[in-house]
Parts: sequence; structure tokens; C-alpha cells
Amino acid sequence: MFTTLSRIIKNGVIGFWRNGLLSTATIAVMFLAVMVFQSLMVFNVLTKAALDSVQEKIDISIYFKDDTVEDDILKIKEEIGNLTEVKSVEYVSKDKAFEIFQNRHKEEQIISQALDELGENPLTASLNIKAYNPGDYSLINSYINTAAFKNLIYKVSYAQNSVVIERLNKIIETVKKFGAILTILLSSVAVLITFNTIRLAIYSCRDEIGIMRLVGASNYFIRGPYVVEGMIYGLIAAILGFFALLPLSYYSLPYIKIFIPNMDIFNYVISNAFNIFGYQAVFGIILGVISSTIAIRKYLKN
Repeated sequence: MFTTLSRIIKNGVIGFWRNGLLSTATIAVMFLAVMVFQSLMVFNVLTKAALDSVQEKIDISIYFKDDTVEDDILKIKEEIGNLTEVKSVEYVSKDKAFEIFQNRHKEEQIISQALDELGENPLTASLNIKAYNPGDYSLINSYINTAAFKNLIYKVSYAQNSVVIERLNKIIETVKKFGAILTILLSSVAVLITFNTIRLAIYSCRDEIGIMRLVGASNYFIRGPYVVEGMIYGLIAAILGFFALLPLSYYSLPYIKIFIPNMDIFNYVISNAFNIFGYQAVFGIILGVISSTIAIRKYLKN
């Protein structure tokens, strides 16, 4: 068994080097297939980062009546923080809210003069609530509207943010569906192109396959070297694809940051290099093995 396996691997490597031009063409096609797969991975990462960036700016704010005691607000903060839908709850005191407002409008003289003339802090204490998912905000809002502390609330910002939250939900669902359809479509195209290229390579060896069948070689022994070749094609294509990703991610970084400031795609690639290459290698090898197995099947039929 081991001897047969070693011969299959040896013949596969020999066949790979012997068919230099066809091997190069097949690797080039599989490289493009890996790049398509790689592009889909990057697209999903960038899409998630963009949606997360927008989602981080969405929240619900509870504004309390001016006479609400701070201890009561902190108890409410703890109560809301225990909800499974809630990611974080930030308490903003009356004084802190006034400080933030002043810093935000320090360049606007009219507002600064109005505050000076007012002579007191017109803002109220609040809780800023962030959910794990945009769809959870409606549940959180429903809880707030039926809670025992409702009489302490001056205003809840959900009404103003609900349109943005609903649109964000629709965008997320649309992107997920589009991403899934795009992945299936482009992967199918990559598989078909790779399959036809490998089939052409095997077609050039049809006479050799016929001779091996005449001398009584088993289907396993005939098929094996071509499967090994398919694995080599896939592995080399994955290696080339990964090394192509490094400069692409580096030089595209400034353009990506225009749209997603917090996303460092090059650092992401470096940090996840092992996983990214692993996915590419698995995709390339599986693509090569399946394409080789299917392509040679017609020559093994009785």
C-alpha cells in the first residue's frame, strides 16, 4: 500500500514537471480562481467592518427628568445592562453632558453666548445604550417603555433613531444575501474554468491512460497521479494568491481608509496570515482534487 502510494505521488510530481506549459496554464487559471475566492473573503471582511463602524454610531439614549437622583439612574443602568440584548450602557451625568456639549460647540460663538446668558446647565443626565444587533433596539425600547422606572424618564431617543436602525437592518440583510449569491456565483465560475483547464491537461495524456488500462493498471493507480497534480496546482496557486494579497492590501490601504477609517486591511492580513493562507490552500487543493477526479472519470469508464 505504501509502495503504491509513493509511486502515485512520484508519478504525479513527474507528470506535473513533464507537462510544463499545461501545468503553468492550469496554475494560472487556478491562481485566478483563488484570487476570486480571496476577493470574496476580503469583501466580507470589509463589509463587516463597514457595517460595524456604522453600527457603533447607533444607540438609544434615555434622558432623565432633572430631579432624578443619580443613585436611581445607576440602578437603572445596572438593570438595563443585565438584558441579553444589551452590549454596553454608558452613564453620562448632567455635568458631563454639559462639558461634552461645550467642547462640541466651542467654535460656535452664538451657542457659547447663549449658554453664558442662560447661566445654568439646561441638559439632563442620560444613559447611552448600545445593542449587539440593530434588530435588538426595538426590544430594548419596548422594555424601557414598560419598566417600573418609566416615570423617571424625560425622553427616549429611539423614535429619532428608529429610521436609521431600520435602514441599517435592511442594509445588513441585503449585504448578507448579496454576499452569499456572489460567493456561489463566482465560486461556480472558478470551478468550471478550473475543471475545463485540468480536463484539457488530462486530455493530452489520454493515450498514456489508454496504455495503462491495457496493461491492467487499476483505476486507483491511474487516477492517483492526476489527483496529486491537482493538489500541486491548488497549493501553488494558493501560495501565489497569498503573496499577491500582501502588496494589494498594502497599497489599497489608503483608499479603504477613506471609506472605513478604522479598518487596517494590511494589518488584518498580517495578523490572520495563517488562517487566510489555510483557507486559500484548502480551497485550492479541494478545487484541484475535485476537478482532476471528475475530468479523468470519462477515461476510466469501461
